[in-house]
Amino acid sequence: MRAKYVLAEVLVGLWRNVTMTIAMMITMTVSLSMLGASLLMYLQVEDMKEYYYSQVEVSIYLKTDVTPEQRTEIQTKLDTDELVEKVDYESKEAAYENFKKLFHDAKAMVDSVGPNEMPESFRVSLKDPTQFRAIDEGYRQLPGVQSVVDQQQLLAKVFDVLGAIQSMSLVVAAVMGIAALLLVANTIQVAAYSKRREVAVMKLVGASNWFIQMPFVLEAVFAALLGAILAGVMLVLAKVFLLDGSLAALTNLLTPVTWGDVLLMFPVLAGIGGVVSAVTAWITLRFYIRV
Repeated sequence: MRAKYVLAEVLVGLWRNVTMTIAMMITMTVSLSMLGASLLMYLQVEDMKEYYYSQVEVSIYLKTDVTPEQRTEIQTKLDTDELVEKVDYESKEAAYENFKKLFHDAKAMVDSVGPNEMPESFRVSLKDPTQFRAIDEGYRQLPGVQSVVDQQQLLAKVFDVLGAIQSMSLVVAAVMGIAALLLVANTIQVAAYSKRREVAVMKLVGASNWFIQMPFVLEAVFAALLGAILAGVMLVLAKVFLLDGSLAALTNLLTPVTWGDVLLMFPVLAGIGGVVSAVTAWITLRFYIRV
């Protein structure tokens, strides 16, 4: 009987303050969507780091006047190095072919250089990509070596940019979350004020604080759960129409966002939205109407 009464009061409260409820749902949807997108970006950046760092190579570029003996010496040293997993030699001709593929849209640039301008190099895959310093110190001073370049340093700059975007999206989500919390608190205040006489009567007949507060808390939780569901739907639509649709060519440069990560956001956002709304509503009731 008590559960039936509480649910009935929740529905009445939601309908009585329908405009405030809709506003709260929309704000929750936007803030939770931003939070979900931020969490997906965080997971994506971590996946990208794990993938690209496992594929990272060290390039040992040779001087233009390197002799066959020097080249053979470097090759032999790399083949016997315990830090090296795999070595690929790239000749001037192979480097030029790769250059043409990479800049196939810039014909003038391609025509301005030839194979002789391309440096020979060894592409080295390390067993542990963090051991670049040891490779750098062991090969930079060898005769015939022009420079040693670690791709991990280049990737670090890219991930720094992605990390900054990630942090910015979290800040925006936090701001929207604060707005949502204020709106939840305001909605609960309005609902409690509109039922102040009922609350007073319930106190007079001995109703517990928990019983009086529960309908208001459930109103906030219900609106938050609906907002979380809508936020999850927005993330699904973003994957279908943006990541897998119009932005598919761009996202080919990145590791794909999996459906598992997207669907994981539904329970995560529902849990965060429900708990935060419940706590906000309870605190508001404790300090505002003091039932």
